Amino acid sequence: MALSTQSNFADPDTAYRLIVEAHRGLSDAQSAVLDAALVLVLANHIGDADVPRDAIALAKRRLPAPSCHSGARERSSSEPGTST
Repeated sequence: MALSTQSNFADPDTAYRLIVEAHRGLSDAQSAVLDAALVLVLANHIGDADVPRDAIALAKRRLPAPSCHSGARERSSSEPGTST
């Protein structure tokens, strides 16, 4: 099965609102957990590992470039030059 990038929704606005509303009132951490669970449930529904693989690659290409300050925050304490 190939990744479809065209809208398959009869009403895409409703689908978007459902996702936005699901996050209402959640903390950033809870939203991240919800997103991960949703991705896993939908990937299981698709049942073809090639589709999420292609979707992940597409989504990563669409990420904004990291700012010059974000790297310092993302380094783990095990990396050289960092302290805890």
